[in-house]
Amino acid sequence: MEDSVEDLFNNLPDEILSCIVSFLPNESALETSLISTRWRDLWNQVLVIHGTIEDITGVVARFLACFEEHDPLKHPRKLQFHFAEDSALFAAIATNNKLLLDFSAGNKELQRHYELQFKLNKQHITHQPVPPSFLVKTLYLKSVCYLTSEVASSIVSNLEHLERLIIIECSGLQSLFIESETKLHKLTILDCLQLKSLHLRTSKLKSFQYCGPLPLIWPESHFNLSDAILDFRLGPTSSDFKAQDFNETLLTIKNSQVLTLCEWTFEVSEKKW
Repeated sequence: MEDSVEDLFNNLPDEILSCIVSFLPNESALETSLISTRWRDLWNQVLVIHGTIEDITGVVARFLACFEEHDPLKHPRKLQFHFAEDSALFAAIATNNKLLLDFSAGNKELQRHYELQFKLNKQHITHQPVPPSFLVKTLYLKSVCYLTSEVASSIVSNLEHLERLIIIECSGLQSLFIESETKLHKLTILDCLQLKSLHLRTSKLKSFQYCGPLPLIWPESHFNLSDAILDFRLGPTSSDFKAQDFNETLLTIKNSQVLTLCEWTFEVSEKKW
């Protein structure tokens, strides 16, 4: 009997299975990927597109616009966009309004320095080719390089509902500016090893996590952080970094309710004693 029921589901077309999932709560819908390979393949469908780097912003906007949160299998949740020579963007939509943008595939511009500016305010939002139906509240941004820096800035600056931003392994990134008047509450920066300057215009920040060489941190507001984690075990990002340059960092974390520091930043030379 069980085999016949399983065969019945396996013989149903993808459209019917997707319709069944659309009636389930989010958590239960995700659990269907554990039923069998057939169900898992439905969740892992990838939309593959080829184009130019200038097309990326529009392609991502249309990818988000097509996604229906209440019918998550109607359109692919994953995108693979090929541009330039051997370069690709991988995008994936996850539960709870999460989006991953990974530029690491074929990344050959790792050594060229660049800056990123994210202005998450309505007056900086540019016209989008397709209005988004999926509101991104958490973004994982990985492996941006010089070649894709302008595209990344454009995409992120159009996410006006963004509450949590995680930036990972952006090699070559030297300067980062983030502006958000009200929405951005959590900021995480991991393993951006060339970052020298971090400028924050984010008065509502509640959580800050940083792992990598210590940059110059310039906060325009005093935060009342609920938690902060700073891992500066790699030391300062510049050899001429002075103790007073750390003052702005202290302003960033001084009101934090929970503070975790991984290794103190400055050591006293024995020759001075």
